Amino acid sequence: MSKSLKKFGKTLKELRIQKGLTLREASRLTGYDPSNWSKIERGKLSPSSDERILKKWARILGLSGKPKKIQEFIDAAMVAQGIIPQDILSQVDAVKYLPAFFRTVRNKKPTKKEIDQLIELIRGS
Repeated sequence: MSKSLKKFGKTLKELRIQKGLTLREASRLTGYDPSNWSKIERGKLSPSSDERILKKWARILGLSGKPKKIQEFIDAAMVAQGIIPQDILSQVDAVKYLPAFFRTVRNKKPTKKEIDQLIELIRGS
């Protein structure tokens, strides 16, 4: 079980509780099987990768009117599954710099050229 899967499950459960919903109520409102919802909350099962479904979950869990929070929720669900969000993959420049990013997070020093490219991307040049 990955840390990101467990973290997403914890977030899902916290949002449900903050909204004052029981597991069965959340499942009924989302149309999701209670057993599977429980497994997601415990980090035993991956969440849906369907953005439409995740937006519905976010709305029911009280994230309506908070576009940034909804996107963070969807991104966390994607990360929990090991998926790079499609909007990132569709950005040619971002995809080009992913190898340098992966090396960096693996504690392998990127080259000077890769650092300069990342800086350029961040600045939006």
